[in-house]
Amino acid sequence: MDWGSVAGLLLALLGVLLGQMLEGGKLSALLQPTAALIVVGGTFGAVLLQSRVASVRRGLAMLNWVFRPPLDRSANVAQELTQWSLVARREGLLSLERYIKLSSDAFTAKGLRLLVDGVAPQKLRDILESDINLYEQEMRQAVRVWEAAGGYAPTLGILGAVLGLIHVMGNLSDPSKLGAGIAVAFVATIYGVGLANLVFIPIGVKLKNIVVREVNLREMMAASFVDIASGDSTRVIEERMITAKH
Repeated sequence: MDWGSVAGLLLALLGVLLGQMLEGGKLSALLQPTAALIVVGGTFGAVLLQSRVASVRRGLAMLNWVFRPPLDRSANVAQELTQWSLVARREGLLSLERYIKLSSDAFTAKGLRLLVDGVAPQKLRDILESDINLYEQEMRQAVRVWEAAGGYAPTLGILGAVLGLIHVMGNLSDPSKLGAGIAVAFVATIYGVGLANLVFIPIGVKLKNIVVREVNLREMMAASFVDIASGDSTRVIEERMITAKH
């Protein structure tokens, strides 16, 4: 569990809510279902229109990474690659076949399989780089779902404010309805700006950083697989790991 993300989200929400209370306002004044429907529904619709359904699903699934980010596997991967390099130099590339079934990562298993099949180093590099590029493209498209939501939400908040004012202007003859219309107008703006800057944009940035880390790890692994296929010494791979960590 990433307690920093939990604390950050709670602190952001508490800051807004406590500020409302310190100004003498009531928390119930911020609960406007109509404004929430306009902002949340409109934002989700715009994102769905912009993105592929698969990207939206992947982006929603990646929300779990904000609070439970993938473990940093770089140290374990470095140790495994060093071991595989030693085994390959002593027993040959075919000896790596036993490690394929032990790997729970599809990319790692693919790299080992290509080594066992005796694929030429340059061809091996091309195949793994294509795999990395596809992975990065899919992940970045999923992250853009949250970035897009952060861009659309404030605009939908303004749209909600305009709709609320239109409702107010249409009921000037009935003062009892003016308060509800004005509340929707201002709360919709709060929802739009608040969700964008306290939720959507921070989530997008955090997911982007995780994707960058995962892509860098795969690129390091691909280069090490090429080193193994080329018969380079284990020391070369160890030096590459040290450089990648920095």
